[in-house]
Amino acid sequence: MKLKSTILAGVLAAAAVVSSHAQVTVKHIQTEKSPIATAVWAGDTLYVSGQLATPLTPADAAKGTPAVFGDTKQQTFDILTKIQKILQEQGLDMKDVVKATVFLAADPKLGKIDFPGLQASFTQFFGTKEQPNKPARSAFQVANLVAPGYLLEIEVIAVKGK
Repeated sequence: MKLKSTILAGVLAAAAVVSSHAQVTVKHIQTEKSPIATAVWAGDTLYVSGQLATPLTPADAAKGTPAVFGDTKQQTFDILTKIQKILQEQGLDMKDVVKATVFLAADPKLGKIDFPGLQASFTQFFGTKEQPNKPARSAFQVANLVAPGYLLEIEVIAVKGK
């Protein structure tokens, strides 16, 4: 009998969790051009998809030259500026970022990842006098990103405070 009571209590607890999650409002921020959402709201939490740098110089197919994206510091600054714009369009800002995940590829010019370059730009957006909040962060070295020239991709989670 005790086992049945324990199982029943577990089932009821699981049902309560599912029920509470089923009531979360979900809104996808997306465009027709992309196969993924730019970001997704789940309740008061905004999940921003991984962002890549914009080329400093676009590829030129006629000349056979690839796009130039800059070094890790430049790409980090560009990506965080993009993320800031996405957040602002949703009524948030960098102070609302609670988690950042960074995927770093080796810079061919250095033969390794440029973690100091990441930090140099990252600290311009987080932990400053104007914006003292710092998110939790994970950083991973990856073999490659989606195309040559990309040195990092950053995704964030932000929460609208009450």
